[in-house]
Amino acid sequence: MTKWMSVQLNRGKYGHNLDSTLFSAANSKRMWTIHTPLGAEESKRYKSHFLGYGLGWFLTDKNGCMVVSHSGYVPGMHSEVILVPDLNLGITILNNSDHSGGALNHAVINAILDKYLGLSELKWVDMGVNFLAQNKGKDDEATTKVWAKVDSLKKQKVDIQKYIGSYSDRWFGEVQVYLKDKELRIRSVRSPKLNGVMHMYEKDIFAIRWDYQDMNCDVLATFTLNKEGKAESIKMKGISPNIDFSFDFQDLDLRRKP
Repeated sequence: MTKWMSVQLNRGKYGHNLDSTLFSAANSKRMWTIHTPLGAEESKRYKSHFLGYGLGWFLTDKNGCMVVSHSGYVPGMHSEVILVPDLNLGITILNNSDHSGGALNHAVINAILDKYLGLSELKWVDMGVNFLAQNKGKDDEATTKVWAKVDSLKKQKVDIQKYIGSYSDRWFGEVQVYLKDKELRIRSVRSPKLNGVMHMYEKDIFAIRWDYQDMNCDVLATFTLNKEGKAESIKMKGISPNIDFSFDFQDLDLRRKP
């Protein structure tokens, strides 16, 4: 990672005497040019004026220096990289953890970065821990309420036949609602890990607990019925307020296939 950050800071050059080139200085500039403005929040501490997304990088300014950064997450591992070209500085944090690792990575990086920017010390790590504690409580409260309601409705009879069928989103592809071992289940044809049991939550709304539990991504699925009382579409949203942003269930427009 340090070698990779060095290549970035040297605008594509690497090797003992920087005599090899991976990408050009012009392409480095393109990567570090804002293509998607995001709108900077006013910060008296960092005196930030801009925020946007380049080609694979978040770009902003802090205390007069351009700051280039990105984070990443897969189940069990968080990473964050921040580059300050004006200071020839690169910082990377790798953390084996669940989704909570992102907040702690951010806190540690800010604590280090502030020293290089000559700023007064803030208790970033303490604030990160407190933030996680507060949000964990909110997350637990939201999900606990949903599954408690599901448990209270276990004996309620449901006409599942009106929901069974194939549904399709123009981008995501086909999703099938079917009966197996007396359970109403749902599965994605293109994403085979997304399959799970559908539990009655409210009228025409089901809580889906995916078989895949490496990430927090359970959802509520709302069916829209036609005049004949048969489901014709599905809309979804994550149950947890802290669902990972990569699960864009709310963007799906699942329509029943003929």
